[in-house]
Amino acid sequence: MGSGIAQVAAQAGHEVILADADPGATEKANVSIADALTRLVEKGKISVASRDAALARVRFIAEPLGETLAAYRDCGIVIEAIVEELGTKQALFAALSAEVAPDAILATNTSSLSVASIATSCRAPERVIGVHFFNPAPVLPLVEIIPWLDTAADVVTRATRLVESWKKTAVVASDTPGIIVHRTARPFYGEAIRMLEEGVADAATIDWAMRELGGLRMGPFELMDFIGNDVNYAVTRSVFEGFFYDPRYRPSLTQRRLVEAGFLGRKSGRGYYDYRPGATVPEPRRDRELGAVVFDRILTMLINEAIDGVFLRVASPQDIDLAMTRGVNYPKGLLTWANELGLDAILRAMTELQHHFGEDRYRPSPLLRRMVAEHRRFFE
Repeated sequence: MGSGIAQVAAQAGHEVILADADPGATEKANVSIADALTRLVEKGKISVASRDAALARVRFIAEPLGETLAAYRDCGIVIEAIVEELGTKQALFAALSAEVAPDAILATNTSSLSVASIATSCRAPERVIGVHFFNPAPVLPLVEIIPWLDTAADVVTRATRLVESWKKTAVVASDTPGIIVHRTARPFYGEAIRMLEEGVADAATIDWAMRELGGLRMGPFELMDFIGNDVNYAVTRSVFEGFFYDPRYRPSLTQRRLVEAGFLGRKSGRGYYDYRPGATVPEPRRDRELGAVVFDRILTMLINEAIDGVFLRVASPQDIDLAMTRGVNYPKGLLTWANELGLDAILRAMTELQHHFGEDRYRPSPLLRRMVAEHRRFFE
């Protein structure tokens, strides 16, 4: 992620300093960025001169990060993309804030940790903000801008304008677990696993339904295997704990057992699917009636989560829809989808799920109830 962000900034014309706690990491980053830029040349997207100029703008520091913080003294913004451990981030930000200029922006790329918890370890914490890129950063256009309770207004403006100047789509979100995308997308994975556990359909059939009927590029199980089941499980746990163990975000035993077994997905050779040489690819059950049951249930839960994000002021309806289309390539925004299906239909479906299972996991958003009662739609 760090090398991807560095590439984006360098291609936009900025001088970049790249360091890492692992002294060998920046050498690998140098090769990675050079290879990525060369592929762009081969595709005719940039010139050889542009490639060489971008690479020349990046200074790769070989020494471990903790020994080289003075190198960042003249930077206008420092973007952290280290391990998702709060104590480690707090220590780094405390040290950075003592080295950089008082008006330098300190940005964290965290996808699940509290920006406030990171900021309060710093001098001048009002210049700290979340700037969350999606991987791979040079390819995916979305960046979530996350001010904490005391982030200065000009810092929000400066950070937003900067990433937009890098030809990224910026959305502003509140400092909540999972921000917009990781929080809203929890049912995409969680409800798919729930149906697998219930025996509604197997993984291949659920993935087929979401691609064939939903128009998504990848189904939930193939996407979890691509991301890494350890990573997906960690994010799920973080959001669950961050929302005080709200049952809507409860991780599954299936996720936990896969991680304990080391079945992490593509990177380990096994996950929900078997990627080892000679493994048989499972065939889905191409039953469109069954597929509709799968797709409707997952989509209903996703829409309810998006509506609750508006209710709890995580972000505006426009930014929530933008985040899901630009961040995870949904074919349309969830709130736009809700309008098309009818909010009353979504409320009926959620009410039926809650009645059937008797679980708070399926509670309809209060905003959904209110909008149906008032005959309202989004974006009116």
